Amino acid sequence: MNQVVVAGSFDDFRSPHVRFLDEASRLGEVHVLLWDDHMARAIEGRGPKFPQEERLYIVQAVRYVSGAAIVGGETGADALPLTAGRRPDAWVSDEAGDNPARRAFCRKHRLDFRVLTAKQLAGIPSSPPAGARDMAPSSRKKVVVTGCYDWFHSGHVRFFEEVSELGDLYVIVGHDANIRLLKGEGHPLFPDTERRYVVGAIRLVKQALISTGTGWMDAEPEIKRIGADIYAVNEDGDKPEKREFCRQHGLEYVVLKRTPKAGLPRRQSTDLRGF
Repeated sequence: MNQVVVAGSFDDFRSPHVRFLDEASRLGEVHVLLWDDHMARAIEGRGPKFPQEERLYIVQAVRYVSGAAIVGGETGADALPLTAGRRPDAWVSDEAGDNPARRAFCRKHRLDFRVLTAKQLAGIPSSPPAGARDMAPSSRKKVVVTGCYDWFHSGHVRFFEEVSELGDLYVIVGHDANIRLLKGEGHPLFPDTERRYVVGAIRLVKQALISTGTGWMDAEPEIKRIGADIYAVNEDGDKPEKREFCRQHGLEYVVLKRTPKAGLPRRQSTDLRGF
């Protein structure tokens, strides 16, 4: 299979990043060259919102990424740090990164230069990402988590890591109307289809769905349909309604502490949104 390389800061990870990595993966195995903090600042004219270790942590969790590494130095935005052990078949860019300098670099080093157009990257796929392996029968317990996942961050990835140790992970994203009901006007920032798409792009997630119910148990129809064994929440999501539902339906109820990945800062969507 072809190996393709993409390069960038991948700062403040959002659905456009997922769309780009998704489409790039259709061209081959994707290897991300992640600009370090100094390089990102030099190229983009501002310091990244999130440090390089945190950006790498999130990118490595994406199902479309085969490998990722932090790069810096004097390479610049229009060249790749090629080595004897890392010779991709192609450099993949979006239209904003299509320029004569990059094309000249690829010609010089006999690399294919592929540009993903705005049309290719537009919109959100109607169905959540899931490969054949993800949907294959499993003997593991089925564990569900629910939430808004409005501003996706490293804390979500860490939560998924911890929960996936309990069984196959199903994430149920709250639908837009219910998020407004629970959190008020101005929420969510991103529509449910987009939030599901980002969550479903994390390789730890077996399936991502959108809730259809109301209130703190808006995911009840989906939990029943999945046939879940475990309902896992973090401390912020621990609600009496959830405990009672699990008691009535024989689900194990697990409450996890909100603990960041070692070496990374503690993140909350409320803090990132500012409200």
